[in-house]
Amino acid sequence: MTSIHQRAFIVLAAAALMAGCSTTKLDADVPPSASSASASNLTRPGGAGPGTGGSTAGTAQSQVTPVDLTKTDTVAFTSLPKVVYFDFDSFVVKDEFRNVIESNAKALVADKSKRLSIEGHTDERGGREYNLALGQKRAEAVARSMALLGVGSGQVEAVSFGKERPAVQGSDEAAWAKNRRAELVSR
Repeated sequence: MTSIHQRAFIVLAAAALMAGCSTTKLDADVPPSASSASASNLTRPGGAGPGTGGSTAGTAQSQVTPVDLTKTDTVAFTSLPKVVYFDFDSFVVKDEFRNVIESNAKALVADKSKRLSIEGHTDERGGREYNLALGQKRAEAVARSMALLGVGSGQVEAVSFGKERPAVQGSDEAAWAKNRRAELVSR
């Protein structure tokens, strides 16, 4: 092969590799309170689609219930629940974990000096980059939910650990369900 042919081959191979890597996208326009069907467009590399292990049936968007953050409880900030779990391939905050977000938001609004790091995590399935992006989307969804409740942007920081820090070891649905989470960590 001549050097021109070699260069052309390398360019074509690099273009094909880059095109193959760009097929997994997370929809940045899906709000944290959208139905799980809206976020089910996510597809993990390797063929494991959104219907595997998680409910993707279309559900009506939940109604937003007003929260009175001016009422103060005597509950200590450190004793509040600190974990929000997610469905497979989803960064939608489920209704059952809204109380976790609301109670922590109430504590942050009451004391502006408190700070939280919201750490997004995924299960072991999928590639490293994909899981880092999904973990970030999970952390940001919780942060946006807290911002809607009046928490200042300087009080929360969204970070992703992807699949690097599993809460539970194992390769079954029970372990994966515990690893698909966002943790609220005081800083």
